[in-house]
Amino acid sequence: MPEPVGIANLPNQRYKIVSKQGATFTLMVAGESGLGKTTFINTLFQSSLKAYQDASERHNKFTSAHQTVEIDIVRAILEEKNFKVRLNIIDTPGFGNNVNNHDSWTPIIDFIDDQHESYMKQEQQPSRLNKKDLRVHACLYFIRPTGHSLKPLDIEIMKRLSTRVNLIPIIAKADTLSPIELEAFKSRIRDVIEAQDINIYTPPLELDDPASAEHSKQLIESMPFAIIGSEEEYEVAPGNFVRGRKYPWGLVEVENDQHCDFKKLRSLLLRTNMLDLVLSTNEFHFETFRSVKLGGNDDDAGNEGEKDEDANENGDVVKKSLAKKPRRLHNPKFKEEEDALKKFFTEQVKAEEQRFRQWETNIVNERNRLNQDLEEMQTKLKSLEEQVKKLQLLKR
Repeated sequence: MPEPVGIANLPNQRYKIVSKQGATFTLMVAGESGLGKTTFINTLFQSSLKAYQDASERHNKFTSAHQTVEIDIVRAILEEKNFKVRLNIIDTPGFGNNVNNHDSWTPIIDFIDDQHESYMKQEQQPSRLNKKDLRVHACLYFIRPTGHSLKPLDIEIMKRLSTRVNLIPIIAKADTLSPIELEAFKSRIRDVIEAQDINIYTPPLELDDPASAEHSKQLIESMPFAIIGSEEEYEVAPGNFVRGRKYPWGLVEVENDQHCDFKKLRSLLLRTNMLDLVLSTNEFHFETFRSVKLGGNDDDAGNEGEKDEDANENGDVVKKSLAKKPRRLHNPKFKEEEDALKKFFTEQVKAEEQRFRQWETNIVNERNRLNQDLEEMQTKLKSLEEQVKKLQLLKR
């Protein structure tokens, strides 16, 4: 039998290289304030990551008369068994705080697009050794545990995020719902996600590995994940401490599968699917943005003369609009999204108008019926009065 030449050691060589280089993972948390996003992140990584925050890593992306939505970047280095992960946490404080949240998602969407564009420009430079990569690998969208359904704001931002990033919906503070209410809430969210054609991240099923396929199936069935975050530890047995929330009726454990889906979500993000999330971002979302962007640039080159004529006729108006909203003018995705949104609202308005017309018809019909009943009663009353008069005449 011939002696092995050594190519079987290639995975070991690759393992050494990757172990030395480490990895980078960028996680975005989005959702309304007060849903425990920071607590969840600290629970997920078992440390207070806010202590690592750099005050300069804050981007004021959107300001209105009512509210300010910012993008906060928290950086940290996690190490386990001599393997380091450069972790970037993108937080979105101020989102959804106001009564009127029109366009409040703009800074979040622009930040994701800006990171794709920045990375694409770095790839086009002669020297690409020190590239800065802040492309978002996964976005955890926190849903308020109302027990009813998704709000219009949730639907709108999730539709826009799902075309740009691996979207993972999360039901926050799941201990505020009973198990029956939680399952019903999950079912309603799944129905809305399917009806609104929102693309959420789905773990790949590895059919050649039954155990892995079964685990992926459990993760898919658990979406949206119902989670509980807590930084407090309680002693449930001598020397055995668990993280959870204590109530007068008992203890809710964070890492208990019967209480919430925290362990499943942690497994998805860190243990079993982190590499797939990174590759999915690189191979699908970034390549989609790159192809659309380059395709838009080609179209721009073909219409360069027309742009010059418009600029000469209208002066700075056209230039300013190009500088402020380049994506809306050059990216066909925005046109498709705008058309779809207009169509959706038009259908909703028509449905509401039809519903009000039906109510009006029902009210008119009910009024006519009551008037008819009133006329019949008046006729009967007159008849009885005449009979009474006749009886009185007979008695005389």
